[in-house]
Amino acid sequence: MLLASLFRSLIKTGHLTLIDAHGRRYEFGRRDPDALPGGVSPGGIADGGPASYGPVTVRVTDPSLHWKLALAPRLYAGEAYMDGTLVMEEGSIYDLLALVTRNSGWQHIGWSDHLMGPIETLTRYAQQFNPAQRSKANVAHHYDLSGKLYSLFLDSDRQYSCAYFPTPETTLEEAQSLKKRHIIAKLRLEPGMKVLDIGCGWGGMALEIARQAPDARIMGITLSEEQLAVARQRAIDEGVTDRVTFELVDYRHLKGQGYAGHFDRIVSVGMFEHVGLPHYLEYFEAVRDLMTPEGVALIHAIGRLDGPGATNPWIRKYIFPGGYVPALSEVMPAVEKARIVTTDIEILRLHYAETLRAWRHRFLARADEAAALYDERFVRMWEFYLAGSECAFRYQGHMVFQIQLSNALAAVPLTRDYIHKAEEAMTPRAHTPAMVAE
Repeated sequence: MLLASLFRSLIKTGHLTLIDAHGRRYEFGRRDPDALPGGVSPGGIADGGPASYGPVTVRVTDPSLHWKLALAPRLYAGEAYMDGTLVMEEGSIYDLLALVTRNSGWQHIGWSDHLMGPIETLTRYAQQFNPAQRSKANVAHHYDLSGKLYSLFLDSDRQYSCAYFPTPETTLEEAQSLKKRHIIAKLRLEPGMKVLDIGCGWGGMALEIARQAPDARIMGITLSEEQLAVARQRAIDEGVTDRVTFELVDYRHLKGQGYAGHFDRIVSVGMFEHVGLPHYLEYFEAVRDLMTPEGVALIHAIGRLDGPGATNPWIRKYIFPGGYVPALSEVMPAVEKARIVTTDIEILRLHYAETLRAWRHRFLARADEAAALYDERFVRMWEFYLAGSECAFRYQGHMVFQIQLSNALAAVPLTRDYIHKAEEAMTPRAHTPAMVAE
């Protein structure tokens, strides 16, 4: 059987039992008598390291999966789990994905994946061609889902991007607050500045900037109508509509609306992944042209450590159509061609793995509520998305980069000490005002 051949060549660390559609059992790897279910990393962070993982048993109930999972595992594994034809008998879907990705690492999963990878890389320009209307449709596919869904697993401020975990004991609420503070510190806000938030989500970053810089004027833009409605209501509830506005507009249209050279600061968190490779130069030229001559921008986005690649086909089909996680080698040429100054780059490695772990646990604890919103198939899809994404950051070379940019070489200090000092000087906030789920 092709699937058995794939696992036999792949699973060297840990143990996997496969039960095929005819009831035959196959064993791969070796059992660890000291293994713990779920796993504990050397640093004490659950689900983290390669050692001490318990056995995993999976059953497939559709005979076609015997070859589908071998030929296109990255697409059909997620579909089979959603459809209920890939069933976890022992362990969770996270345990299965962690076992597979720990063994494959940054490499392709099997010979067919190795063959398809370069082809997908060649076709990614077409997959990521995102003119304004297509971008809006792609955003609606994911971000216009019910706000109640996101309230099941995100923090109270509904931050849907990588949090910042200085210690394993840091909670999700604390880590998301620290993430915002870290970004704001890099912006070096001064009195009276005008700030643009590209891809503002539900408004959390813009509103936090307003709290930390009471005289700043902030515009947040989004392509999600659901997020726009929530962000505007939050500004009303906090009484800051005179300083914080939210608009439904594509970043590419702002210059034509009279905002050239208008903003002292630009921030963009978790939006660049939706720009699309063919539009990188256009994006950075927009950032350049919308900033003042002394302006500073901070771009926070997911990246990959292993060089250019392609979007996972299951993720592209079900979760983020048009999205792509770039290597810095794909990003920086566009920055250079845009003639904008790179003043700082920081790589956040396992922070998103910990963020996704927290989201996954919170989501599964309220899975019944998610099923009531949608159905059980949706719940399995979302669980697979969170589990697979976590594994991508733990074992497959995904990371987060923060690129600080400016139109002026001397716009920020020459050393990074100012970032820590600004974080320490910010008004301590134990929490962000909680959002009410719609």
